[in-house]
Amino acid sequence: MQPMEKATSLGVSLLSGALAAALFKQVWKVVADQDEAPDPEDLERGWAEVLVAAAVQGAVFGLARAAVQRAGAQTFRRGS
Repeated sequence: MQPMEKATSLGVSLLSGALAAALFKQVWKVVADQDEAPDPEDLERGWAEVLVAAAVQGAVFGLARAAVQRAGAQTFRRGS
């Protein structure tokens, strides 16, 4: 991997993390009708609610990461 490609990859990864966090927050508002996802250490919340939030968050982050990595790979392939 070339230095420019590494730097771009790092920047895009950070951007995808921020995008995924914002997207998850919006998805959680729609899914649970709550502004914030439950904190796993909040003992007032039930297991199901905490685990569903974690599963949704994992899916959103995985989707965002895969989409950004795929777009980056295609961009660098075209540039070669």
